[in-house]
Amino acid sequence: MRKIKLEVQLSIDGFMADQQGKTDWIVWNWGPEWTWDNELKQYHTELIKSADCLFLSRQVVEDGFITHWRKIAEDPAHSQYEFAQFINNAHKVVFSKTLTTDNEIPGGWENVEVSKWDIRQHIHHLKQQEGKDILVFGGASFVSSLIQGGYIDEYHLLINPVVLGKGLPIFNRLPSRKSLMLANTRTYSCGVTLMKYDQVREQVALSKAS
Repeated sequence: MRKIKLEVQLSIDGFMADQQGKTDWIVWNWGPEWTWDNELKQYHTELIKSADCLFLSRQVVEDGFITHWRKIAEDPAHSQYEFAQFINNAHKVVFSKTLTTDNEIPGGWENVEVSKWDIRQHIHHLKQQEGKDILVFGGASFVSSLIQGGYIDEYHLLINPVVLGKGLPIFNRLPSRKSLMLANTRTYSCGVTLMKYDQVREQVALSKAS
């Protein structure tokens, strides 16, 4: 079964953005100069390659995600061209309560659809299909809702060397404690620390008939 993977950049104290939604404190945030070191760039690129479907929130689409990466995917000389191509070719699903048709998606791009399903039904449908894994890109509210629903199978948390004090969290909607299993951790020379966790699925014990 396909996995749903979340790659998200956070501050040390667990915020995805400051209280105004700004992310100018992140080591690299879509800028033309790719300020990650080569090892982190490679990790990110391989993670993108492991998927052929993206979940996008309305917010990230309206913030220019589609326009930005489509432009880079058209420039073979760009340092971010390789993974931009994978984003370009992936099936992109936009979850929104206000966008109702694919034609309303700003920027125009191939392989994009606005989900017309209940999110639980659509996710179940896509996970049952053949294909590579699914990556999530979105704002704090969208990411929080997916975490709350228990939809994330892998957490790729990129911790930036800054403490915000206050900001937009992603684990604030959990009704109770969530257990995760640490799968990998690594510190990169650019200052970012990777913490990869797997979702712990509850095991239901089945008693054998005597």
